[in-house]
Amino acid sequence: MLTYWSIAAAAFRQYSTYRMATAAGVFTNSVFGLIRASILFAAIGTAGGELSGYTAAQAATYVWLGQALLAPIEAFGTREVSQRVHEGEVAIDLLRPTSFLGLYYAQKLGRAGFLLLGRGVPPLLIGALITGLALPEDPLSYPLGLLSLLLAITVAFLGDMLVNLAAFWLVETRGLTVVYNAVMNLLSGFLIPIVWFPDWLLVIARATPFPSMIQTPIDTLSGRLASCEALPLLAVQLGWVALLGLAAWAMLRAGVRSMEVQGG
Repeated sequence: MLTYWSIAAAAFRQYSTYRMATAAGVFTNSVFGLIRASILFAAIGTAGGELSGYTAAQAATYVWLGQALLAPIEAFGTREVSQRVHEGEVAIDLLRPTSFLGLYYAQKLGRAGFLLLGRGVPPLLIGALITGLALPEDPLSYPLGLLSLLLAITVAFLGDMLVNLAAFWLVETRGLTVVYNAVMNLLSGFLIPIVWFPDWLLVIARATPFPSMIQTPIDTLSGRLASCEALPLLAVQLGWVALLGLAAWAMLRAGVRSMEVQGG
């Protein structure tokens, strides 16, 4: 456990050195937050001041939490593992005295910790000053929200890992990554709340892990859902962690066997 903590701490320190990139990310997130907020305000205003349970204040909270959590959750994923597979460097990772998935998960947590503080909190403060935020009334929303955020980071990590591990069988994974990101972007609730979807699309979204990456932590942290309503959603997140974790483990084992057979 100490090894993984050291890996996470090293990832945190590594990303803390990219100060200009962090500042640029804060600026970009803030600008897009203002654009998204104005679009949602217009939609809610047209609907008469409320749309599917969202008021203007709740919509602002939804937008700014989404902008704040996008970087630490990294729902759009990375291509590091797939590149290491294609370059053969994954063999080094497999020889390390640590779990392959544990190694990259520790790096993910360290990276997420810095991105939450460096690129998540500033846009949230900017949003609070410009549009205001609807803060939770139930104090349990905060610890439940943090737990939901950790689970969201884990679900996003495992989903991204499945896409990257496909590199054991695919020569190029960019197409798969584009499709994955497009579907995630739509069904996660990042663009608009999933309760605004038509019924048939809402059913499809809830049958995927994507709302557990964005919509659930936002709803839990914002206090839009009461604690008793948030608990079942956290259970859904846990279920996806277990399912995707098992799938990633099985896919990694199959990929290693494939590499051995091919002489990689």
